[in-house]
Amino acid sequence: MYKIVSIPGDGIGPEVVAGAVDVLRHLSKKHGFEIVIEEHPFGGASYDLHGSMLTDETLAACKECDAVLLGAVGGPKWENLPHEHKPEAALLKIRRELGLFANLRPAKVYDALIDASSLKADVVRGTDFIVFRELTGGIYFGEPRGYDEGKGWNTMVYEKHEVERIARLAFEAAQKRGSKKVMSIDKANVLEVSQFWRNEVHRVHRDFGDIELGDMYVDNAAMQIVRNPKQFDVIVTGNLFGDILSDIAGMITGSLGMLPSASIGRIHAMYEPIHGSAPDIAGKNIANPIATIASVAMMFEHSFCMPEMSAQIHEAIEAALAEGMRTADIAAPGEKTVSTTEMTAAIIRHLGA
Repeated sequence: MYKIVSIPGDGIGPEVVAGAVDVLRHLSKKHGFEIVIEEHPFGGASYDLHGSMLTDETLAACKECDAVLLGAVGGPKWENLPHEHKPEAALLKIRRELGLFANLRPAKVYDALIDASSLKADVVRGTDFIVFRELTGGIYFGEPRGYDEGKGWNTMVYEKHEVERIARLAFEAAQKRGSKKVMSIDKANVLEVSQFWRNEVHRVHRDFGDIELGDMYVDNAAMQIVRNPKQFDVIVTGNLFGDILSDIAGMITGSLGMLPSASIGRIHAMYEPIHGSAPDIAGKNIANPIATIASVAMMFEHSFCMPEMSAQIHEAIEAALAEGMRTADIAAPGEKTVSTTEMTAAIIRHLGA
């Protein structure tokens, strides 16, 4: 039996999570394994109910389950709260409390969506890389931090063990992939913390003689991902740089609605789409559920050790796209669009009875 905590969150979160839960239940019934799904509030939805973005009850449930499925958090309604009470602060807290030090963000271009990318077809065709983003260190967590009337300040700091553990995960992933290449992204020509990052990645690389390691400055990496994304296989980088580069990767695939992610630690794991809460389209049943459903595929692979289930989900997504199913974010001008629930139903149909 697998116990999953579902956290729909805010905006379009409940709509896309509902689709992902339907996929989970369908595969459970089809293949005869048991899942228990327990829903909890988080973010703005939790604040409206309990006056807290992350309650002790929700956090405890996340610590006691096999995997967490998160939709999206935040929105204009809560933007004027003190910084420490904003939904984004709660997201950083849950990552820290669960020890989720690695964020895995694959960027794969489906053949059926070649024309949905803003780049030329011959540039993006065949793109399939993954970003390993360090998630609990760097400038998002460094102290001191703050601002006053005259200035604002943050601290970017990394410790040896933080770099080592994310680097090892990246090298291990590269060993399982065809090209066996890792590109480490930093800004070592300007930032001392980046020079430390580079030194530590190279130290860890000594244990992985079969892997080719390269270094690239983050500004060049942003350009190269757009110019020639197929050159990358595994990217490893820090929290801030990974946040930015994975969003750039979203435009290669055609939409942020296509990109899943897995945040993993030694014990716990959380799966979520990388898109935001999109409050402007919330409740309209037009959001793209594919990123959340693909996040469930990552859940099967990393938390449940069922790669065959993951492969089935990806094949069903590809089949639904190949037959012309398009939500508004990935549709060409004038192309027929489908709703969130229709896209989910198509994917489930291709999973088979």
